[in-house]
Amino acid sequence: MKPGAHTGHVLAEALKSAGAEGTLVNHSERRVSLSTIAESVKLCAGADLRSLVCADTAEASVDVAKTLPDMIAIEPPELIGTGVSISKARPELITDSIKQIRKINRDVRILCGAGVTTAEDVSKALELGSEGVLVASGVVKNKDPRAVLQGMANEMVLERKNLF
Repeated sequence: MKPGAHTGHVLAEALKSAGAEGTLVNHSERRVSLSTIAESVKLCAGADLRSLVCADTAEASVDVAKTLPDMIAIEPPELIGTGVSISKARPELITDSIKQIRKINRDVRILCGAGVTTAEDVSKALELGSEGVLVASGVVKNKDPRAVLQGMANEMVLERKNLF
C-alpha cells in the first residue's frame, strides 16, 4: 500500500524499517486482485523487500509470474492445514505450474505449499521441480517444531548436494 487511508494495512517501508526482508502476498486467507498483486510487488521492490506471491492454480501462477515477484508459492487452499501435502495430493499442479511459469518468467523462484508437514513432503516437492516449500501450520502446530524444521532443512541440503 501507498501512504494514505488504508487502516489495517501495512506499508512496505514500515515492514522494511521493522527489519523484514520480504512479505507474503495473496495468501488464500487474504486474496487480493491481480492489480493489487502487481502494485504490491512493485512496492516491495521499491522498498528492497522480497515478494512471495501465492497462487492456487497453474493459470493464476502464470498471471502472477507476469507481475515479476521474487517468488511464487503454488498453494491450493483446500489442502492448507490438512497435513495432506500438495506434493502427494496434487503433484501435477506443481509440475504443470512450473512448466507454464517458466514460459513467462525464468527468474522467479517457485515454491509449493499446503499440507507440507514432513521432510518427505519437502523431498517430493523438490523432486517435482519446486525450489522450496512454504510452511505454516504443519510446523507451528507440531509438538516439536524445531525438529520438523530441522528435518525439512536437512532434506533441502541433501537434495541440493545431489544436484551438484
